[in-house]
Amino acid sequence: MKKIIFIPCLLMYISTFSQSVIGNWEGVLTVQTMQLKLIFNINNTDKGLVSTMDSPDQGAKGIPVTAIDFENNILKLKIDNANIAYEGILKTKDTIIGNFVQSGQSFPLILIKKGENTTEIRYQEPSKPYSYHSENIFFDNEEDSVRLSGTLTLPSNKGKFPVVILITGSGPQNRDEELFNHKPFLVLSDHLTKKGIAVLRFDDRGVGKSTGTFANATTKNFTADVESAIKYLKTRKEIKKKKIGLIGHSEGGVIASIVANSSDDVDFIVLLATPGLRGDKLMLLQKRKLESQSGMSELEISKGQEIFSDIYELILNSRASNQKLNDDINNILTLKYDSQLTASQIKNLSNQLTSPWMYYYLKFDIKTSLMNLKCPVLALNGEKDLQVPAKENLKAIKNALIQGGNDKGTIKKLPYLNHLFQECETGLPNEYAIIEQTFSPIALNEITNWLLKQL
Repeated sequence: MKKIIFIPCLLMYISTFSQSVIGNWEGVLTVQTMQLKLIFNINNTDKGLVSTMDSPDQGAKGIPVTAIDFENNILKLKIDNANIAYEGILKTKDTIIGNFVQSGQSFPLILIKKGENTTEIRYQEPSKPYSYHSENIFFDNEEDSVRLSGTLTLPSNKGKFPVVILITGSGPQNRDEELFNHKPFLVLSDHLTKKGIAVLRFDDRGVGKSTGTFANATTKNFTADVESAIKYLKTRKEIKKKKIGLIGHSEGGVIASIVANSSDDVDFIVLLATPGLRGDKLMLLQKRKLESQSGMSELEISKGQEIFSDIYELILNSRASNQKLNDDINNILTLKYDSQLTASQIKNLSNQLTSPWMYYYLKFDIKTSLMNLKCPVLALNGEKDLQVPAKENLKAIKNALIQGGNDKGTIKKLPYLNHLFQECETGLPNEYAIIEQTFSPIALNEITNWLLKQL
């Protein structure tokens, strides 16, 4: 929509408290396997509250909100011509928890207020000056002509130390794996360094101060980046070359297992909420778990399983990600979701499903990598993880290690923890932002105690 038309709200109610909802509110909407960033821009005029919506991933900006109401901490928004409604409750000054509804389908959506003074301070986040040495560094992946930027923390300026490399999960992540004002890798790095272990964490390619392009990269490319990090650490006089380990979260654990197979320099690995299932099987399981916990009917869940099973089968049987594959998937989505998703949403979803990363990930089976591991392995999952469900994936990891003859595996399911290793109620992603805890101390201690035994 090229022209922005502000439509006055239906209720002209204005109060002093309404000021708390004025501003730009950003959230990430998960539709099927697609993630869409949405921004609601709320302003106050002499006629009352008005708003527009932006959908940057779809190239849409300034979509008029036809009705807005904010009373008793409840925000209600409607966009009539797109059959969209949102209702949420203001939980803190910069967090709204609610549901986004389009064409009868409901999706959880947390909105975070963007602004200079609204960032919430997380109580576990360390503050400067640190009690250890922290150094911003660069290293090169010469094969892909990528320069990666990171932070190396050392227990002190003198001595030689064991080291771990932290590997982020899927999606563009900075060195702290920052999400909803949480910085889990900063918290983990701080905890480990204080225990005498050096830590290297770095921005994904194309993120922060790292060069390169994230959009066209696959798990294989990220593997090469980690191998470059190992090469860099071997040049540092403070590092014990025979005590280099990897800690990977989610997809980062997949990368860790691949690197550990290809490099003789990896002494041990920690898999945090890491898939043990092939990509397509994990995506279907994740979809079912999230939808079930969100209250979706079994009929709708089964329908989605059938549709995406067919789509994944197309991808698995294809020799390459190409325009024909994209068109075939687009046709399936149009046929099945025409009344629920717009043409642009269908196109966006189809493009995501055939992206280089998704094409590689759906076909990749971590079982082979796990079976070939010879080093000690710690695999941890949260009991309430809905993105990489613990029961099925830990079982698959354990079985693969046993099949490969690796008796140095430790497998643990931690109660009450979600995918980010926060203590939680439901495990749904819409809790991530409102949970004050960044990383469960129980999980931090499990990781540290196991590492110290290896060292």
